[in-house]
Amino acid sequence: MNPNILLLEDVHTSATPILQGIPGANIVRLKHAPSVSELHTLLAGVQVLGLRSRTPLTREVLAQAPRLRAVGAYCTGTNNIDLVAASEMGIAVFNGPFSNTRSVAELVIGHAIHLLRRVPERHAAARRGVWMKDAKGANEVRGKTLGIVGYGKIGTQTGLLAEAIGMRVIYFDIEARLPLGNATPAGTLEALLGEADVVTLHVPQTARTKNLIDAQRLAQMKDGAVLINLARGHAVDIDSLVEALAGPRLRGAALDVFPREPASATEVFESPLRAFDKVILTPHVGGSTVEAQRNLGVEVSEKLRDYLMLGAIHGSVNLPELSVGSLRAPTRLVHIHRDRPGVMAHVNSALSSAGLNVSLLHLETQGGFGVAVIDVSAAMDANTLACLEAIEGTLRVFSALSSNG
Repeated sequence: MNPNILLLEDVHTSATPILQGIPGANIVRLKHAPSVSELHTLLAGVQVLGLRSRTPLTREVLAQAPRLRAVGAYCTGTNNIDLVAASEMGIAVFNGPFSNTRSVAELVIGHAIHLLRRVPERHAAARRGVWMKDAKGANEVRGKTLGIVGYGKIGTQTGLLAEAIGMRVIYFDIEARLPLGNATPAGTLEALLGEADVVTLHVPQTARTKNLIDAQRLAQMKDGAVLINLARGHAVDIDSLVEALAGPRLRGAALDVFPREPASATEVFESPLRAFDKVILTPHVGGSTVEAQRNLGVEVSEKLRDYLMLGAIHGSVNLPELSVGSLRAPTRLVHIHRDRPGVMAHVNSALSSAGLNVSLLHLETQGGFGVAVIDVSAAMDANTLACLEAIEGTLRVFSALSSNG
């Protein structure tokens, strides 16, 4: 069955040559993020869907794509995708957590320099014809302390760049993290906030990080500090930040993500933060560089290709990691199911009844779901495929495209 590949939101062209390597690939590209009603008309025959962060993949939308095998999120976050629904429908979801790390880290450092030098205020004043030529409240970043909240891929890269320009780096994470360079862990978030001249957030979207920086946390920041959020819009309580910025304690802030963001460029961006000259506001462009988008096109497309052609799962956000080699028999079967006793016994029985010999079986389970990759001795006929699909607990079954099935 030839894949029908739909790429939305102007996914970078670096994805195309990789996806074209999938046998029978038929690629359709759209530049915009379709509405829910438009998606209903687009997804009926799609097997592979590529998107970025603005296309909503709800349970209702996914139900309109009965042939969908995989989703490639050409971004780092997957907040716009119902991962539970995708898992329950046997749809693998892949993203690109490494591709835009450098781009985000560079923007953090740029914001830190601008805020500590009070560039946003001076820029705004100059545009109004006011000449703010003085050194009041303007500092070098050298010797200042950068506090990183969330010391993952982006946090560690940001710390290394900060050290390279002479900053001292401290970090806080709920998990134990190995420090890179000369970074040192802070014992608590409160301790970090009280010590850092620049606080930058790099946390995931979870219930625990919702309004992580609220009025209490803002009050714990040192006088003259600045806050940077290029992570998740819900991590900062905007009303509390507005109140804090109205006073003299915070030197400024930079935000790239917001609790509510416009769905398109035609929608007006509304935020009470627009009133402050000492705030940098950017439209969710932390990872929006040519380099990052090119890297995302390659990283995510390679994951999709390996999954469709080999059944290999590398970096899926909802299915277990599964490394497999080349085919050892004419046909490779991919069987996604609920992790229940007896499912694999029924799979083996169905294959045996069809006279198929198994030369390789690789099974991984995680979070209540299992993925089995099975190399069998002949092509899969429709009757055997139907028997496998009918096994209780089966979510999706297909033949890898590099096989003869």
